[in-house]
Amino acid sequence: MTRIAFLDVDGTITDHGSVIAPSTVEAVRQARANGHRVWLCTGRTEADIHPDVIDIGFDGIISNGGAYATRDDDMLLARPMPRADVEALEDYFRAHGIHYFLQTHDAVHASPGMAETMEQFLRARHAQRAEDLAALGLPSDVDHRQRDLRDVADVDRDRVAKAVFVSPSPDTVAHAAAELGEGFHVIPGSMPLPGGSNGEIGQAGVTKGSAITEVLGVLGLSATDAIGIGDSWNDVEMFEVVGTPVAMGNAEPELQRLAGRVTTAVLDDGVRNAFADLGLI
Repeated sequence: MTRIAFLDVDGTITDHGSVIAPSTVEAVRQARANGHRVWLCTGRTEADIHPDVIDIGFDGIISNGGAYATRDDDMLLARPMPRADVEALEDYFRAHGIHYFLQTHDAVHASPGMAETMEQFLRARHAQRAEDLAALGLPSDVDHRQRDLRDVADVDRDRVAKAVFVSPSPDTVAHAAAELGEGFHVIPGSMPLPGGSNGEIGQAGVTKGSAITEVLGVLGLSATDAIGIGDSWNDVEMFEVVGTPVAMGNAEPELQRLAGRVTTAVLDDGVRNAFADLGLI
C-alpha cells in the first residue's frame, strides 16, 4: 500500500538548527524508493528552509503553516492573509512593542529590532546546544549561512502568509488571541526563549491540517493513508486530519497525548523509527 507522510522541519527533521540525524536522510530516501510519498509540512516560508533539508529530496512542500503548497514548480495552494488582517497585526505589534517577522511564500521580512533580537538569542543558546550535541556525538551546528531577512517596510502586504513574533511578555499568545479576535489563528511558537514568549499568527482556518486536506484531494489520496509527524503546536491540526499522527519524543507531553503515537527524539532517530514502525522502510 502506498502511503504519504508529512514531516515538520524544526524539531522533527532538524533540532531547531542545522543538524540532521543521518538516519532521517536515509529513511526519507528509502521510503520514497519503496514507493511512498514524503512531503515537508513546515511553518517556515519555503525560501527559509535550510538547503540541507531540501537536498534530502521530497515530493512536495507545504509551507507557512499551511498557507502555501508546491509540487516541483507547480503552486497547488496559495492562501495569503487579507491585507486588512496584516495591517491589524502590525498595529497590534507596534502598540505593544513586539518584534515580528512577516512571511510571504518566498521571503521573510523583519520589523526593526527583530534581526538583532534573534541574533542575541542564537548567541545565548549556542554554548548549551554545543554541549548537548557533543554528548550525542554530533558536531556543533554553527550555521554560517546568512538568513536573507528583508525589511518589513518592503513587504507586499497582499502576499503575507503569517506572522511570527517575539515578545518580552510571557502571556502574549493569550493576549493576542483575545485582542485580535476569532479571525486569527494564534499559537505558541517553538523557539526555546530564556524569557518572554513567541508565537505564530495566521488567518483562522488556514493550518497545516487544511493544507494537507487540499493536497490529498489534488493527489487523489485518502487521509486514512496519510501520516503526520511533528513536535510543535502548529502540528495539532495536522494530527487531526491524518490517519496516523505521530509526535516526536521531544514534543511537549500534551502534544504527545494529542497524537497518541510517539516516536523517539529528533536526533535519536525519531523519523527513522517512526517510518520503520509504520512499515515505510
